[in-house]
Amino acid sequence: MKKRKIKLIIVLSLVLLLLFTSLNVFTSYLKLKKTVEESIANQSLEAAISIASSIDIEEYKQFLEDPVKNEHYWKLRNSLNDAREKLGALFVYTLEIDNPTVSTAMVVGLPPEQTYGFDIGELCTVPEKQVRQAYEGHTYVTGVIEDSVYGSYLSVGAPIIDEYGKIIAYLGIDISADTLNGIKGKILKDNIFNFIFNGVIILVVIASFYFLQRWYQKEVAKEVEVTEDTYQTEIKTLITSVSSLRHDFTNHIQVLHGFLQLGKPDQAQQYLASLSKEVQAIKTLKLNIDNPGLSILLQTKKLAAQNHNIYMDFTVSQDAFNKIKTTDLIKILSNLIDNAIDATLELPEGQRKIIICCMADEAQYAFKVKNTGPTIIECDHIFRQGYSTKKAQQGKIRGQGLFIVKEIVNKYHGGISIESTKELETTAIVKIPLK
Repeated sequence: MKKRKIKLIIVLSLVLLLLFTSLNVFTSYLKLKKTVEESIANQSLEAAISIASSIDIEEYKQFLEDPVKNEHYWKLRNSLNDAREKLGALFVYTLEIDNPTVSTAMVVGLPPEQTYGFDIGELCTVPEKQVRQAYEGHTYVTGVIEDSVYGSYLSVGAPIIDEYGKIIAYLGIDISADTLNGIKGKILKDNIFNFIFNGVIILVVIASFYFLQRWYQKEVAKEVEVTEDTYQTEIKTLITSVSSLRHDFTNHIQVLHGFLQLGKPDQAQQYLASLSKEVQAIKTLKLNIDNPGLSILLQTKKLAAQNHNIYMDFTVSQDAFNKIKTTDLIKILSNLIDNAIDATLELPEGQRKIIICCMADEAQYAFKVKNTGPTIIECDHIFRQGYSTKKAQQGKIRGQGLFIVKEIVNKYHGGISIESTKELETTAIVKIPLK
C-alpha cells in the first residue's frame, strides 16, 4: 500500500512537472511572438515618422487644394512607392482624419502601371481606437487586422506636420502578416536550439528527480535495516538477561522453600537479605536520561553486566545528544560496551569493572568507556577491519566492532582513541565535535 502511494506521488509529480513545463514553453512562445510583433511595429512606426518628415509639404498642400490624380498626386505616389519598396511593406499611404471614427486614404504608394484600386478618399480599415488616437494628434499602432480584401496586416501611422506645426495628414504603413510570420519563423528557428536545450534540461531534471528519489528510498531502507538490526541485537540481549533473571528467580524460590522445609528460618532470612541487595541493584537500572535510545541501551547493558557479575556504573549529562543520529550513537556505545564486557570476562569476578561516561557541552560530545581487562598491546592496529584481540570462535566474525565505530566517528569528523595500561585498565574515548 505504501509503495503504491509513493508511485502515485511520483506519477502525479511528473505529470504536474510536464504540465507546468508545457505551459512555460507555450507562454514563452506567445511572449516571443508578441515581442516580435511589437518590435516590427516599433520599427515600422519609426519608418513612418521618418517618411512623414521627408514628404514635400508644399507639394502635398497643392494636392489637397485639388485632390485628384494630377501632377502633384503622381509625384507623391511615386515617392511613397519608393518608400514601400525599400521597406518591403504591403502599403505606404497618406490618410485624412477629420473625425474620431473613420479615416480615408488619399495617396497610396503603388507602381505607376497599377491603375486600379485605392481611389482617392476611399475608406480605410484602421480601427476606431487608432483613428481616435490620430485625431488627437498621436501616433498609432494596431494589432494584426484581418481584412477580407487585402488580407492580414499590421498598421502604423505618424502625423505629417507643416511648417506651422499643424497636422495636415497622416502617413500610414501596412506590414503584411506574411512578412510578420516570416520574421517570426526565422526568429523561432534561430531560437529552436533554446527550446530543445530547455526541453533537455527539463528531462534531465525529471530523470534526476526520479533517480534521487530512488536513491533516497534505498538509503532510507538501508538505514531502517541497520536500525532494526541494532535494536534487535539489543532486544535479544535484554531477553537473554530477563530469561537469566527468571531462571535465577526460580532457583532462589527453590532454595528458600528448601530452608523452610528443613525448619531453618534463620538461613532463609539470611538468604532473603542477600537477595534484597540484588533487588536494590536491579532498581538502579532505571536511568534518568533524555535520549530514550541511549537510556534503553544502557539499561540493557547494565542488566547483561549484572548477569556476568560485572560492576557497571554510568555518568550521563542531562542532554538529548540529538546532534548525532540515535542509530549512530547506539552503534558507537554498544560496540564499545560489548568489547568492554568481553574484556572483563577474562578476569575473576571480583575484578570485573566498567565505567561509562557520556558527556556533552557546547563544543562536543565525549563518550568514554573504561574497563578492567587484559592489556591491549597493538592499539594502532585495533581499528582495522577484521583485527581482533579475542580468540577466534567458529561461526562468529571478529574485528568488526571498532572498525564500525571508527567509520561512524569519521563521518562526524570526530576522533577515537584507545588507551591500555599495564594495570589491566583499558579506556576508549570518542569525541564528536558539534561545530
